[in-house]
Amino acid sequence: MALIPFPHSHPQPNPNPNPNPLQIHKFPQYTYIDALRWLPHVSTFTRHILLAAYDSDTSTPSLQTLNFSPSKTAPSLTPQASITAPSRITSLKVPSSPLSPSKALIAAATFSGSVLFCSADLINGSLSSEFSVPEKGFHLGPVSAIDLNENGSECVSVGEDGRINLVNSSEGRGFRRIFDSNGLVSYSSVKWASPVEFVTGAFGFGLHWWDHRKAGGAVALFKNNWTRGNASGIVHSVDIHPSRKHTCLEALRVLSLHGIFVGQNSM
Repeated sequence: MALIPFPHSHPQPNPNPNPNPLQIHKFPQYTYIDALRWLPHVSTFTRHILLAAYDSDTSTPSLQTLNFSPSKTAPSLTPQASITAPSRITSLKVPSSPLSPSKALIAAATFSGSVLFCSADLINGSLSSEFSVPEKGFHLGPVSAIDLNENGSECVSVGEDGRINLVNSSEGRGFRRIFDSNGLVSYSSVKWASPVEFVTGAFGFGLHWWDHRKAGGAVALFKNNWTRGNASGIVHSVDIHPSRKHTCLEALRVLSLHGIFVGQNSM
């Protein structure tokens, strides 16, 4: 087979160089990182990061807050506070518009089937447990995903057991069962769409739209098959466009004989 030569080309200078090029800084950690989130911005010079970690040497899961001090030359990441979690974290959420940004509410779902609610005092540098929804009767097995509404007053949870639960985090007690498929449908992701509506993602590419004021099941179903029956997969991430013109964006993890395909589709 002959090789066809291509004419040499010389790179052209960029007429509009980026004055703020992308910078990547590495901060090695001694633990596994299961999840992380930015905490509310309360200072011009310091950002706070929430970390769900797992120390394999001591088999200890934990929630940690860290101070991130940005700098063009030497940014730093400093541990601030830490508490032990009942088991490894499967989902970690912080409200987008908390009622008190300096004392951020945190919701952490666990492999043991509970949801832990904490508060991070970003001024005094403390992290404390507020209350938890226990495993008994909540979910059968791990909690797949949770989401907090805009101000953090309500938390919705889903699991592979087919249960959907609603926790009133402002009252700090109990939960309400929204739906239970008794294992016929396994839910893998969830996202609030309005103060009373949310979307769930499930195994088999299913998207369900819910209104927690209406009993009996989902108010709308979105069904599609992006692989034409040649593979199976799950909806592992759901997001809602602020304008709601686009119902949702979903990320798919598809397992087939040819490997792993990652794609996106908007509906």
